[in-house]
Amino acid sequence: MGIAPDLTTSLDTLRGVQVPDDMAGDDALEAARCLFRLRHVIDHLATMMAGMLDRCGVATAQGRTLRELLMSLGCAPSVAERMVRVGGALPQLPTLAAHASDGAISGEHVDAIVKGINHIRARSPGQVSEEARFRQVTDLLGQFFSGATPADIGNRARKLGNRIAAAEGGLPAAEDRSINTLDHRVTSDGRLQVRVDLDAEVGAKYVAAMEEYSAPRPEPDGSPDTRSASRRRADALEAVLDIAARGGDIASAPRTQLLLTVPAEAPDLAQLEFMGSISTATVERLACDTSVTTVVVDGEQVPLDMGREKRLFPAHLRKALYLRDQCCIKCGAPPGRTHAHHIVHWTHHGETSLSNGCLLCPACHANIHHDGWDVVMGMDKHPWLIPPAVVDPHRQPIPAYNRRTMRLDVAA
Repeated sequence: MGIAPDLTTSLDTLRGVQVPDDMAGDDALEAARCLFRLRHVIDHLATMMAGMLDRCGVATAQGRTLRELLMSLGCAPSVAERMVRVGGALPQLPTLAAHASDGAISGEHVDAIVKGINHIRARSPGQVSEEARFRQVTDLLGQFFSGATPADIGNRARKLGNRIAAAEGGLPAAEDRSINTLDHRVTSDGRLQVRVDLDAEVGAKYVAAMEEYSAPRPEPDGSPDTRSASRRRADALEAVLDIAARGGDIASAPRTQLLLTVPAEAPDLAQLEFMGSISTATVERLACDTSVTTVVVDGEQVPLDMGREKRLFPAHLRKALYLRDQCCIKCGAPPGRTHAHHIVHWTHHGETSLSNGCLLCPACHANIHHDGWDVVMGMDKHPWLIPPAVVDPHRQPIPAYNRRTMRLDVAA
């Protein structure tokens, strides 16, 4: 019959336990201590069972990975990954397995130690002996029993790994490109979350680029930049992506191709490849300067019309914009970090011409399309900004950044 009947009996017993409303503090503390130890034991049993499922080939027989099978049983993705990782490692770590089975250590700490041992092994140039692995596990367990968090254990493992690398000719983690990772996922609200782990050289390149492109910029009225440091770094990342898309030629149209699907009967339900639905305002902004292939589809998702790239400003017009505007007309960002913006939106039949274009950096471009800012072409044949009423109730026109040192009566 196996162990399932015993587990079912234990489950029924636990379901019958009620937490009294009038417990004394000491009783509540002792009950909580018991429950957490019970949770640790259950975590360990579930992890061992995951390993058994893997050895029995249950997931493979169903055409799934073990992680997918565990998720179908109710595990969160991160918990499933942890069980796969720990379940595969514990048979080689009997000391850690003994503490886990006793309920003395949480599943999160067990995982931290497993990841730490894996990290140390990766730093070693040769095979790790059983004696050395035992010393490493004992060291990391000692960290746990001294009150260390999983993050603390990870830091300790990195120190041990670097020590081994220095003594035995291995590669320190900070210099190991083989463990560089970049992961991203689209969230339920349509945003993208990115997580990276880089070696020192690539990390230095990243920080240098972020520092260069995330410097504070003044607002159109000369007041300090209102963006947070995190927002400035996000804008800097977009600038780097735009530069990469142009292949180093700032006068060329972007080479990165995005696919935009627009339902013929409901253009407000347009969808951007990889990311999902976007607003009409974002559709208009993308039509300015990003190389977007627009596909209009009917109700059956059959393409009716393929968008053309004639909306993109060619190199000679970009150079003319650089000569006239010299920088982002709103904040003064260098021309190489700007988009060519249609003053009358291309989606509203605005033409691609010098008189209907201006330079805007990505952040300011978003302000124009989403935050109520307007751009008009003045009698002086230069673009002017009109702030939203929340910024200036009178909506007084502001000259382009490179012309703000001039007197307005001369500029006009």
